[in-house]
Amino acid sequence: MEAEGKIKTAFLSDSNEELINAYSVIKNAVFDLMAELALPIYANSETAFYKIRALKPTSEIERAARFIFLNKTAFNGLYRVNSKGGFNVPFGRYTNPRILDSENLLLVHRALQKDELYCGDFTIVLKNARRGDLVYFDPPYFPISDTSNFTGYTKDCFSQDDQKALMRTFKTLDSRGCYVLLSNSYSDFIADLYTEFDPEVVHANRMINCKGNQRG
Repeated sequence: MEAEGKIKTAFLSDSNEELINAYSVIKNAVFDLMAELALPIYANSETAFYKIRALKPTSEIERAARFIFLNKTAFNGLYRVNSKGGFNVPFGRYTNPRILDSENLLLVHRALQKDELYCGDFTIVLKNARRGDLVYFDPPYFPISDTSNFTGYTKDCFSQDDQKALMRTFKTLDSRGCYVLLSNSYSDFIADLYTEFDPEVVHANRMINCKGNQRG
């Protein structure tokens, strides 16, 4: 849609501060970020991984580099934090992960130039969304099994009450005249929340999966 000129400005938000900081750095200081990621400290080794994981960088560029490095080298590419906000995923033991992907970083840099970034929960969209706007929500999916129950993207996990609050925000935007889309797991709990809407079931592999042939 952006390539066709149908998007004038996108408002992108997430409650994960590290993710939004990474996007902000890619948007505003991508060459400094690439120079940082090229340093020997960001080597693909178990020693480097746990050293970087333990760091508490103070600059935005170092924070972004740490976030990208951990995402590229952690087990299954998983981003998970404990109740104190500490990243706690083990080393992934990949053969040759592309830690510094300059081509992709530059593509994302160009794509973000017209976008505005915000760190906050889903209710932040209520401040900006107007009739005719397209709003897409991609929350932590509601758990449907013992092996599909991950909600730890931030130190405050996404609860059933959060799912209900998101539903109320969804309905508010719909009544405002926005075009609203949402992805979630297909479960009785989620289906009951959105009974007045028409869900479409999509079968998809997941990027985080212990079975490589089931990652999508």
